Amino acid sequence: MPAAPHRHTLLLDELVQAIRAGRYAAGARLPTHRAFARQHGVALATASKVYRELERRGLVVGETGRGTFVREWQADAERHALTERRLEAAMPSPAPIDLAFNYPDTPNAGALLDAALQALRQLGQMPRLMEPQAVGGGLPERVAVARHLAEVGVAVPAEQVLLVGGAQQGLACAVMALLQPGDVVVVDELTYPGFTSLAQTQALELQPLRWTDAGPDLDHLARVLQQRPVKLVFTMPTLHNPTGWVMDLASRERLVTLARAHKVWLLEDASYAFLASAAPPPLAALAPERTVYVSSLSKSVGGGVRLGYVALPAQLVARCERTLRAIAWSQPTLMSALGAHWLDTGCVRRLEQDKRSAARAKQQLALRCLAGLKLQSHPDSFFVWVRLPEAVRAEPLTMRLAELGIAVTPSSAFAVAVSYPHAIRLNLGAASLEVLACALPVVRDTIEAMELA
Repeated sequence: MPAAPHRHTLLLDELVQAIRAGRYAAGARLPTHRAFARQHGVALATASKVYRELERRGLVVGETGRGTFVREWQADAERHALTERRLEAAMPSPAPIDLAFNYPDTPNAGALLDAALQALRQLGQMPRLMEPQAVGGGLPERVAVARHLAEVGVAVPAEQVLLVGGAQQGLACAVMALLQPGDVVVVDELTYPGFTSLAQTQALELQPLRWTDAGPDLDHLARVLQQRPVKLVFTMPTLHNPTGWVMDLASRERLVTLARAHKVWLLEDASYAFLASAAPPPLAALAPERTVYVSSLSKSVGGGVRLGYVALPAQLVARCERTLRAIAWSQPTLMSALGAHWLDTGCVRRLEQDKRSAARAKQQLALRCLAGLKLQSHPDSFFVWVRLPEAVRAEPLTMRLAELGIAVTPSSAFAVAVSYPHAIRLNLGAASLEVLACALPVVRDTIEAMELA
């Protein structure tokens, strides 16, 4: 005859079911350990064991001096609806002035494409462009990307580079190759919505990492790594999305030390790193054996150029190739050839420099137009993170600006934790200086008007 479940197991199951059924709302505070013990007639140690297990499963979070709070949890249908809303926030808006869509504009893009196709035709490559290529890309194209990576400090042989259909597919390949459903992944408490949606579809548990004014709280990360079975840390150390923040060298070195000590993988998203002209070395340069580095040409060349690349430790190449074959089979030969041509001819370097110059000019304009607001940005970034006054909420502000014809992204689109700061992200990349000069004062005036109201 099977043994009866322990009392703490029964209580744990009851609480888990109550949280998942919505009887405890996200953000609700649970009774203290002592109150829970008295309520159920158990020892304090039993109550503490129940709460520890709830926290281990990611259903609650304990805050010193405040209590234990229910984390955001949604049933599958609700969770997928949230995913769709976050993805929609990252797509082009029908509003006349779009400060939400995050692809920097590429002037003369049509001429750029025409010239590249003409060059490939003159080289006699057109027949080859109709043929399939290896799952991770052809060797000449991987060599071109490897040379490009070496210029930014990521020294890997071409055999450790995989070409993918944009950075998002690169992230998906890494996640599917390295992780199993239920694995714990540390992410910044505000992070890229595309990774959040990817984690949800793969049934991963996201552990939010607290931030301070100096960036991610690495003391908090050290405690999390000691307490939780973390498998991977997803990070954007150079031009973080949405804040535009750049991690300093000392913090990168400490992050690498923690990852090595706890045998945790680092997944480095470098999609915007090309804009930062004087950033510290990538994590992939500091810990090449533990870091998967993902980037693309979509931000530097054009949003329709779905060519990304993944730089891997040698021991992960075969595993990631198998995963990539399952989700893509082969990468488009034409796009790979175009990307290699732009890299080899220096076109990508010129475009990156042009976009850095454009970002600086737009940041200077934004600082003038948004004077008086609490801003966080980087001189080389296309993002401006606007922290809102206490009386102004992000979602109503976003709706009001949409009514005025301006699309922005609220902080909820990036939030992982239950509580998050009320802020909006302004993307300056797609709009011209003339359009921004008209739109940004409207944003400032609308925030000030809502604060007064």
